[in-house]
Amino acid sequence: MAKLSRESLFQRIFSDPKHYPYGFARSGDFSISESRALSQYGCLITALLDGQIEAECDEDNALLASAKGEKEPSTVAEKAWSKYDKRIHRPKLGNIYGSRPSTQRDEEDMSEDTDLEIELDD
Repeated sequence: MAKLSRESLFQRIFSDPKHYPYGFARSGDFSISESRALSQYGCLITALLDGQIEAECDEDNALLASAKGEKEPSTVAEKAWSKYDKRIHRPKLGNIYGSRPSTQRDEEDMSEDTDLEIELDD
């Protein structure tokens, strides 16, 4: 595998097809500048967080500290990554109609109800 460098990571476009299949710009979650910053800096931030490359300059150190939550995000890229990270790690919402799985008993009750005959007195 080729050794990763900061320059090669800037040439890659970051995307997340699992959470944002149509891209960051079309999601409605990010502004135009935020989606551009995510696309440009996302691969670099991911590589820094995964330990694939070492921080080479102050900008890398600031990106890494902000992504880890050690400092408040100050640049557009840091703010966009923070927003992205919160969006992909938000808790799943429950169904308002309930999510109780049907059981064997429910199915038996339903089959008994369909066999009932109604007698009407005139």
